[in-house]
Amino acid sequence: MAITAAMVKELREKSGAGMMDAKKALTENDGDMEVSMDWLRTKGLAKAAKKSSRTAAEGLVAVAVSGGKGVAVEVNSETDFVGKNADFQAMVSKIADAALGAGSVEALATTDVDGKPVSELITDAIAKIGENMSLRRMSTVSADCVVSYVHNSVADGMGKIGVLVGMSAGNESFGKQVAMHIAAAHPTALNEASLDPVMVEKEKQVQMDIARESGKPEAVIEKMIVGRMKKFMAESTLMGQAFVVNPDLTVAQAAEEAGVQITDFVRLEVGEGIEKVVEDFAAEVAKTMKG
Repeated sequence: MAITAAMVKELREKSGAGMMDAKKALTENDGDMEVSMDWLRTKGLAKAAKKSSRTAAEGLVAVAVSGGKGVAVEVNSETDFVGKNADFQAMVSKIADAALGAGSVEALATTDVDGKPVSELITDAIAKIGENMSLRRMSTVSADCVVSYVHNSVADGMGKIGVLVGMSAGNESFGKQVAMHIAAAHPTALNEASLDPVMVEKEKQVQMDIARESGKPEAVIEKMIVGRMKKFMAESTLMGQAFVVNPDLTVAQAAEEAGVQITDFVRLEVGEGIEKVVEDFAAEVAKTMKG
């Protein structure tokens, strides 16, 4: 029996399954809508697509390093509980390894892992585990030496915060200290030259408005702003921050003493920037009771 687009559309609407899954179900069952629906339910795919509307702000960040390249990948889930799931962890680990050969998160989504694209691997996990999941982002660092660190590790190479540090020389112990510093201090950029000019200008305007509230003369305000922006630059950049291991030194000074040049870094934190929906459970129950 020929499977039409209308049939696929109808089954998708009934089941919430993805287009390819709906088409496969119909093909496998000779176009029988009812049997295809049961087939999808048996495979755990009937409601996988409908879960995609739910906010996935938990999950894991995984890091992988090979030679002079390091990658950090964030895969999200709805609850922190899933991050402790062995199957989810195994999947995230495989995705991180695959990311070493991908140039972007879009390319990673189409990269084969265990004989299927990463995007399909995640869809299968949604059906099996029962939560919405997403491949959110990946970042890479290339350097002569790349060191990784995971904060709040739940398994080898994965946790809530993943850090990569690129250096000009192989000093693993120092690199690990810098990575731990980055996890804790959350620098915005490597150095002043790397800071977003728009962000810098916005901060300057905010500081000027605050200073003007004091009623001081403009000449005094200008001097105040110079000092405040110098502090902002130091606190925002990795090289300008006080090194957590030895606060008497900046990270730049510590790197010089260690005989290395820090060339790049990445810091990914699970759920960073995602607006989490806080549900009123009592209201939700009341709404359900009213039908």
